[in-house]
Amino acid sequence: MGNGRKGRSGGARGRDAINRSDSDMASGISAGAAGGEPMIVIDGLTKQFGPFTAVDRIGFSVAKGEVLGFLGPNGAGKSTTMKMVTGFLAPSAGTARVCGHDIVASTLDAQRMIGYLPEGAPAYGDMTTRGFLTFIARVRRLSGTQADKAIDSAVEATELAGVLEQPIDTLSKGFRRRVGLAQAILHNPPVLIMDEPTDGLDPNQKFEVRKLIGRMAADKAIVISTHILEEVDAICTRALIIDRGRIVADGTPAELMSRSRYHNAVSLTLGGRTTVEAAEKLRSLAGIESIEVAPRGEETTFTLFPARAGEGDTLLVDAVARLAREENWQVRALYGEAGRLDEVFRRLTRSGAGGKEAA
Repeated sequence: MGNGRKGRSGGARGRDAINRSDSDMASGISAGAAGGEPMIVIDGLTKQFGPFTAVDRIGFSVAKGEVLGFLGPNGAGKSTTMKMVTGFLAPSAGTARVCGHDIVASTLDAQRMIGYLPEGAPAYGDMTTRGFLTFIARVRRLSGTQADKAIDSAVEATELAGVLEQPIDTLSKGFRRRVGLAQAILHNPPVLIMDEPTDGLDPNQKFEVRKLIGRMAADKAIVISTHILEEVDAICTRALIIDRGRIVADGTPAELMSRSRYHNAVSLTLGGRTTVEAAEKLRSLAGIESIEVAPRGEETTFTLFPARAGEGDTLLVDAVARLAREENWQVRALYGEAGRLDEVFRRLTRSGAGGKEAA
C-alpha cells in the first residue's frame, strides 16, 4: 500500500492507543476496538528458545467483530505468537485465553473454538480435496448430514467444487491455500487465526477471499498475519505491528497512517515537462514546508508537506487546484494523503531481513 488517500484520521483515543510506551505494549492488554467481549485475551505471552527471546511479554485482546492485522518483518515473532495462541507451541511464560479457555490448561477446549490456517497450509497430499475435508469434519466431531452441510458450505465459500476429486498434491499453490482455508472455516468457529490467507492467490482469488473474510467478520474474532499492507487497509479494522518480539504499534489502519510523514500531505501529478517551473510555483504557496519531486517518464509527481500538522486538507488541495488552472498544467492526479502505512511500518520495525523467526 504505497499511497494512502485522504481518510479518517485517528482521534485522541487512537493516538493514545498507538503512542503507549514499550513497557505498556509489552505486558498490557489492549482492549478490542469493537467494544465487545474479548474472544482472545493474551497477557505477558513470552517464548524463549535458549538465550533467544522470540516473543517478549506481549499482551492484546481481540473482540467479536474485529479483524486484526498482525504485522511485522520476517523474524519479528508473528508465526511464533500464532502457534502459541493456537496451542501448537507452549509459551515460556504468560497466558492466552480463547473464548475463556486457557490454551495451556484447557488446550482442546480452546482449540475447538479456533479455525487455524497455518503458514504453508499443510495438508495430506495423497488425499483428494473431498477426502481431506471429510477427514477434518471427523476430527471436528461432525458426522452425517451435519458434516455434509459443513463441507458443502466450506467448498462453496472457497470455490473448490471443481477440484474435489483431485489429490491435493496435484493442485496449484493457490488451490492448496483455499483447501487450507476451507478446513479452517469448516466447523464455523468463533475465532479464526490465519497466517498469510491470500498467499499464492491470484488477484481475483484474493478479492474473493477478502470478501469472505468481510462476510464472516461480524460473528467472529479474526486475526490475520500478512505481509501485504494493502490487505490491512482493505479488510482489517485494526492493525498491530510487532518487531523483535515486542508490540510497537496498535490502532486502526487510519490511526497508524496518521503517524506517517505523508499524513495530510498533498500529491499532485502533472503531465509534460514542467518540473522546475512547477516546483517553483508550488513553493510559493502559503503554508508549504517542503516539496518532494518524483519524475516518472512523461509525468512528475509533487508531494507537498504542510508547515503545520492538520493543514494539508481541502484548503491546500483547493489552492493547488487553483494554481494548476491558472498555469494551465496537465493535471493527472490531485489528492490529499491519509498517510502511507508502508512508511510507518519501515520506521517502526528494525529487525530487517537478517533475523530468522523461530518455528
